[in-house]
Amino acid sequence: MQTYIILIRGVTPTGKNRVPMVELRTALHAAGLHNVNTYIQSGNVLAQSELEPTALEQLVHNVIADQFGGDLTILARTPEEHDAVLAGNPFGVEETKRLYFTQLASEPEPERLQEFLALDFAPDQVRVAGKVIYTLYADKYSSSKINNNFFERKLKVRATTRNFNTMTRLADMAKA
Repeated sequence: MQTYIILIRGVTPTGKNRVPMVELRTALHAAGLHNVNTYIQSGNVLAQSELEPTALEQLVHNVIADQFGGDLTILARTPEEHDAVLAGNPFGVEETKRLYFTQLASEPEPERLQEFLALDFAPDQVRVAGKVIYTLYADKYSSSKINNNFFERKLKVRATTRNFNTMTRLADMAKA
């Protein structure tokens, strides 16, 4: 049985993509996942499953679509993959309030990535490594035009973004 950190893109506490975490835990358990746990209301799930990541992502997607009506992006990562994302952070941990990790569903096409990397992100700083975009914002994530939607639009890859605190908390929960 493998533990997974499941990241759901676009969950909101109210409105169109409302997915209550208590109800989601119950629905995922009923769908066959074990030790289902959630962290905050923004779509972070830890669970155990015998499924491969792609099959797990599809299962979670289907449960959400069927029970809550959302068509949301789901990314499943093992704790080891998650730890590698944290370890690959090129910016250090001095400015954690401005540090964000965008995980991509797949690596971008080389031509799109080359065009993307040629953009001027100033005053923000952006680095890409495989299926992860590391961003150190000059101010706040919410005040930048360089966000999850921007990354998806430019790279044509599904993505979801988490801040440093959420990433480290999920890593700690996966180890517990």
